[in-house]
Amino acid sequence: MKILCVSLGCDKNLVDTENMLGLLKQDGYEFTDDETEADIIIINTCCFINDAKEESVNTILELAEYRKAGRCRALIVAGCLAQRYQSEIIREIPEVDACVGTASYDEIGRILDGVLSGEQELCFRELSRLPQVKARRIVTTGGYYAFLKIAEGCDKHCTYCIIPSLRGPYRSVPMERLMGEAAMLAETGVKELILVAQETTLYGTDIYGYKALPALLKKLCSVPGIQWIRIQYCYPEEITQELIDTIRTEEKICHYLDIPIQHASDQVLRHMGRRTSRNQLKDMIESLRRQIPDIALRTTLISGFPGETQEDHDILMEFVDEMEFERLGVFAYSQEEDTPAAGYEGQIPEEIKEERRDQIMELQQEIAFEKSEAMIGRVLEVMVEGKVADENAYVGRTYMDAPGVDGLIFLNTEEELMSGDFVRAKVTGALEYDLIGEIYDESAQ
Repeated sequence: MKILCVSLGCDKNLVDTENMLGLLKQDGYEFTDDETEADIIIINTCCFINDAKEESVNTILELAEYRKAGRCRALIVAGCLAQRYQSEIIREIPEVDACVGTASYDEIGRILDGVLSGEQELCFRELSRLPQVKARRIVTTGGYYAFLKIAEGCDKHCTYCIIPSLRGPYRSVPMERLMGEAAMLAETGVKELILVAQETTLYGTDIYGYKALPALLKKLCSVPGIQWIRIQYCYPEEITQELIDTIRTEEKICHYLDIPIQHASDQVLRHMGRRTSRNQLKDMIESLRRQIPDIALRTTLISGFPGETQEDHDILMEFVDEMEFERLGVFAYSQEEDTPAAGYEGQIPEEIKEERRDQIMELQQEIAFEKSEAMIGRVLEVMVEGKVADENAYVGRTYMDAPGVDGLIFLNTEEELMSGDFVRAKVTGALEYDLIGEIYDESAQ
């Protein structure tokens, strides 16, 4: 039988999907991208913010039509939306045969057996458990980079965030398990590991009693075949000097750090339940740039948080202007039920939230273009991702760019390159968020 699997939401959710695919392949199932050929449809959902919730619901409703009328024998909903709204999904969408919680995806084979036997399955294990997957994961990112999820859950309880109730408490994946997974990924051709979790900086505190991310990074650097290691989702208050030293001294670790700060007004940060102040954020950013001068910093912000005044917004704009982040994204605040912030007074009208978001992004666009122009003349290592159709040009990424969220570099060359190749390229031009370059000829210098 053939399975269609749709993965929505974040890269951490994608890792769960890839693990489910590995388990199902081990059980003898085949896969398809064609809804009309699918005997089984699995949707791994997201509901972090309203837009993600709507996308998940719409996808379920769309694919439920194939359960009604096509060859499809089973429709399974997994992930965050299933964890949060299982009873509503089963009640409102009768085509759904099973709901699978975020800590239960490793039981997908058993769940599917039950559904195909005519049973309706609801599988929601304790959120404190860490799923155990012994099958070889199927990487769906193209083969040359892969996400390595080093922990599950979160203990921070920011007032706007539903994640702790959907994903449970913080649980680190044991180091030996991650090393085995990294070696397996390298054997399949993966050259870049992207470390992800709800928060990577606290890795190991629950099982080893100390912040073990630097130790893990050093071990991962020893894996043959891995050339780049990228770190995402580092909470600024948890960044240690040991981590900075490790990034600076280990050659395989990209000088890139994703630090979600969310805001820069002390009042808003307190209401968000964040554990930093504007001055602490500034000190951390300046310290990182002083110690690793070529570091690329990415951050995410929330505009229109309840009670955010025009003055708060102006403080955030000034901070973005002053800090000049290399990469930055902004979300308009999403009022999520069952979070403390949803009940706060001073909810901001949608149009003001979006207007403030757009103002930040307009400012960031100017900063990004200036940063791109400043790269002209530099020689950078580039991972080739593919060829531009009908042109003598390729597209790739530098150490400054995570896949899917950051920029690209377009290489004009007559040379024949392969996806996954690493080449040295000289930057010759700049676009708003992307670069233009050419292969750097060492011998001609």
